[in-house]
Amino acid sequence: MPFPEFDPVLVQIGPFAIRWYALAYVGGILLGWRYAVALIRDSRLWVNRPPPVNSEQVDDLILWVTIGIIAGGRLGHVLFYTPGMLAQDPLQVFKVWEGGMSFHGGAIGVFIAMIVFSWRNGIDLWRLGDLVSPVVPIGLFFGRIANFINGELWGRPTDVPWAFVFPGAGPEPRHPSQLYEAALEGLLLFALLAWAVYGAKLLNRRGVVMGMFVAGYGLVRASLENVREPDAYMPDFPLGLTMGMMLSIPMIAFGVWLIWRGLKEPLPPALAAADRVPPKSTRTADEPA
Repeated sequence: MPFPEFDPVLVQIGPFAIRWYALAYVGGILLGWRYAVALIRDSRLWVNRPPPVNSEQVDDLILWVTIGIIAGGRLGHVLFYTPGMLAQDPLQVFKVWEGGMSFHGGAIGVFIAMIVFSWRNGIDLWRLGDLVSPVVPIGLFFGRIANFINGELWGRPTDVPWAFVFPGAGPEPRHPSQLYEAALEGLLLFALLAWAVYGAKLLNRRGVVMGMFVAGYGLVRASLENVREPDAYMPDFPLGLTMGMMLSIPMIAFGVWLIWRGLKEPLPPALAAADRVPPKSTRTADEPA
């Protein structure tokens, strides 16, 4: 099939352009923020442990997470995929608007942001990760749809009937791997984690929901690397591995460890209904909301 003629720019006002890719980040962060707030306010989810943060702390966390996504995503792309950029044109690293973001780098950036935030606020890191993880697939879904609209990160050549001929990718029909990733990294992982949160009440077990996301993403990404075209500037790795696979394998191992330790840890006694509420705000009356 011919690739639809999408315009990557939604609105252009003089030199100012609003791009679908930027909207994907904004939409994912905003919807994820509101979903996290809804989770901590639902007392039915916190049977054995109270929420790790209150809604005001979630508001503060959003800034840390946003910085982690952007800084980590960009630095990850440079270090993992285009290390030559540092020697050839170091200033190019800061030109985020020209594209080039790595999920694995963004994940590391967010994890570092959560470590610092939890340390500064006296919050359990694994429980904070349990709250953040269920919202991440929202941003992944929008980001992969934006990749498809931009006609980037296409798949390998194929003869499946739903293949597309992507501009700049040659005449061969290719897998729409961006849509596969949107479905599996976004919709499937979101549904799995929603079941873990609402069905299995796993927010009461430290690190299990986080582990399910980390291992689940690693498995999905490593699998889809078989139909996703490797970046042309990457070397040939042994055993047919790609950079995405090699970065995902440690995620799988880390996620499995989190699940194992969380399920092994004894659950505390059930809380009284009055205790299943977010911790009180630490702001004073004179501080801005």
